[in-house]
Amino acid sequence: MTVSTHVPSAPARPRPEATADGAAAVDLDALDGLRTVPARHPWRWAAGAAALVVLAQFAHGLATNPGWDWATFRVYFTAETILRAIGRTLELTAYGTVLGFLLGAGVAAMRLSRSAILRAIAWAYVWVFRSIPLIVQLVFWFNLSYLYKRFGIGIPFGPTFGDVETVGVLSALGAAVLGLGLHQAAFAAEIIRGGIIAVDAGQREAAAALGIPRWRQAWRIVLPQAMRGILPAAANEVISLLKGTSVVYVMAIGELFYQAQVIYGRTGRVVPLLMVATVWYVVLTTVLSIGQYYVERYFARGAQHTPPPTPLQRLRAFARTAAARTTGGQP
Repeated sequence: MTVSTHVPSAPARPRPEATADGAAAVDLDALDGLRTVPARHPWRWAAGAAALVVLAQFAHGLATNPGWDWATFRVYFTAETILRAIGRTLELTAYGTVLGFLLGAGVAAMRLSRSAILRAIAWAYVWVFRSIPLIVQLVFWFNLSYLYKRFGIGIPFGPTFGDVETVGVLSALGAAVLGLGLHQAAFAAEIIRGGIIAVDAGQREAAAALGIPRWRQAWRIVLPQAMRGILPAAANEVISLLKGTSVVYVMAIGELFYQAQVIYGRTGRVVPLLMVATVWYVVLTTVLSIGQYYVERYFARGAQHTPPPTPLQRLRAFARTAAARTTGGQP
């Protein structure tokens, strides 16, 4: 008895038939031997080369143009007066940020309130302080004693129990902090309100259905999710406030820009002193940007179970891989 075995051959690749308009069908077998060639982008490379040439020219000008006066820049970059001015700039930024976001949180809560009166007052506050330029506000608060000679505590529209002179309460630094904080609060209120209303309403409804108190809903459910939307804009406002402190030069407060003006007014070295202030502003904003990155990464834990590696972690991984390849081991 003979048993025949039949091994089925691989099915032939179907060939497309001719199209309806009579065009020839594509032979798929003939395409297997073709080499894939990446698309060429000559104009993209040309644009990149032109940009590098422009950057090289700018760097060459910085290094060779005597007008930049880098010797004077090195002398004053770490001068004691400049370092004290940086401390004052950071002080104004910190006070303005804390006061601005505390007031902004209250104004945002008023705008989200069910009370029409509170909503109207909060809207008017945001409207007024976003409309008036910061320098005008600072000059106004600096001259507040012209309108109100004394501050008193007592019954509204009635007798006062005690008062003090406005000049003794509101110094130049106090007026600057007050102006920066009130100005910042208007923008912070809208940033916080935008982050809160961006959270899905179903989150609050589910929390309310579980019987979670309203304050706990806001603190443990709404706010952590809202922070992801609040942080980028809030960090941008803090950086803007850091640079905006230069406006207080009109009040003769010794922050970074004012101190640079004082020095180049005495020495006549305008460009190098402006570069001193510029480089320090770049350094400070870079530090704030790094802090923003790590804070955003912290609040992204709920959305990203495995956050992407930080630049330092990437650098360490690259170093380990390079060392392993050098020694012939596994990375």
